[in-house]
Amino acid sequence: MPGSSGTAPPKLMVEGLCKRYGATTALEPTQLSVQEGEFLTLLGPSGSGKTTLLQLICGLVELTEGRVVIDGCDQSGTPVHQRDIGLVFQHYALFPHLTVAENIAFPLKMRGRPSAEIGRRVAETLEMVHLGHLAERFPRELSGGQQQRVALARCFVYQPSIILMDEPLGALDKKLREHMQIEIKRLHRESGSTIIYVTHDQEEALALSDRICLMNHAKIEQLGTPQAIYERPRTAFAADFIGISNILRGEFSGVNGSRCLETKFGRFMLPRDCACDGESGALVVRPENLRIGPGAENRVEGRIREIVYAGSETRIIAAIGESELMTLRLPSGDAVPSLGETIAIGWDRDKAVLVP
Repeated sequence: MPGSSGTAPPKLMVEGLCKRYGATTALEPTQLSVQEGEFLTLLGPSGSGKTTLLQLICGLVELTEGRVVIDGCDQSGTPVHQRDIGLVFQHYALFPHLTVAENIAFPLKMRGRPSAEIGRRVAETLEMVHLGHLAERFPRELSGGQQQRVALARCFVYQPSIILMDEPLGALDKKLREHMQIEIKRLHRESGSTIIYVTHDQEEALALSDRICLMNHAKIEQLGTPQAIYERPRTAFAADFIGISNILRGEFSGVNGSRCLETKFGRFMLPRDCACDGESGALVVRPENLRIGPGAENRVEGRIREIVYAGSETRIIAAIGESELMTLRLPSGDAVPSLGETIAIGWDRDKAVLVP
């Protein structure tokens, strides 16, 4: 990850940043630092505070408390147009009467850059987003993906200190979103820009980010690499929001010197490295860590309710007890049991994670 050595000062520091609207708190006091060249995603459900945090960073919303420090300088009171921050939104906001090249050149002209520099930078940026052949077209003559690339290019062209993206792919269909994710990763790698990206799409966050800042109830729930948040969630919310999780709640007990979780579905051995704080907790098991058949350290019986073929995998949804469902993933080509069949579902104790 860029800046992971810890020697370089942060590109951005958010210190106790808070936003209140009367009695309503849109963002609890928040601490966050972003390194030079890092791709940080603010992820969370609607109302979690991610867009409020983004707007406070760029100055679109007046803060209640705290500071925004960019390159060591306090920018808390600096107007949005003076913060050297680029913005890309879900709605492209292209000028319909300007060509692609003119749209991209616009921020450079507004900054009074020389014509020769404008021409050079526009040409370089057009090549970077693979739109050189469309330079003289108007936005109405472009597809949605092409328009989004123009919006990205218009932001990258003047090399802002930080680029903020608020749901930039929200208006695109799934296939085009996936294509544009690859484009954004490439642009980030080639430009070395510092990017803060807002989305509610977990797959998008996992695919794009150096780190994910998972938000819930106007505060940071967990901050870490995509792999760390997926494999080692710290709360039940983090486990449930990122990917598919099977969550089994119960009370702690001790059996033959081993710590266990007593649930209404049975007694399960806890991971060896977990800390049992309090009297209760929840085991989180990802679908890919479950298997069918005997031999696992933890087992439960389930009756197959649904079988979903998804190309590279088959998803099995089984009922345990009267209402609880568990999801398993079987690689394509594995034998698939029948609908309605009762199966043994097992997992190794250290393939689970214990959360409060």
